[in-house]
Amino acid sequence: MLDYQLVCEVRYELDPHRLDEFADYARTWVRLIRRHGGIHHGFFMPREAPAGSAMSFASLGATGPANEAVALFAFSDDDAYRRYRESVAADPEGIEANTRFADPPFKSYRRCFLEPASE
Repeated sequence: MLDYQLVCEVRYELDPHRLDEFADYARTWVRLIRRHGGIHHGFFMPREAPAGSAMSFASLGATGPANEAVALFAFSDDDAYRRYRESVAADPEGIEANTRFADPPFKSYRRCFLEPASE
């Protein structure tokens, strides 16, 4: 059985002039989410596809944007996620991060909540 039932996926449109700052943002939030009860699966930056990697369903697939990063993190349930939101807002590093990244190192983001389809 998985240790989590709530997964948050965040997709960021990157600012190509602020990639180092985005990497620092990512390290900060991985640390904060883990500190406050989450399981962080990491931030993932775009890269070139391996040579010869064809789409499995060529008529349906498309290559994603080269300026999009993805973060995946999880919590055991909705209550654990709510506790994280409350506790990170009171954490001195969380407060500092929100101040530091008030002008975010990305152009936009999309967030969705997911649940495991299988184990």
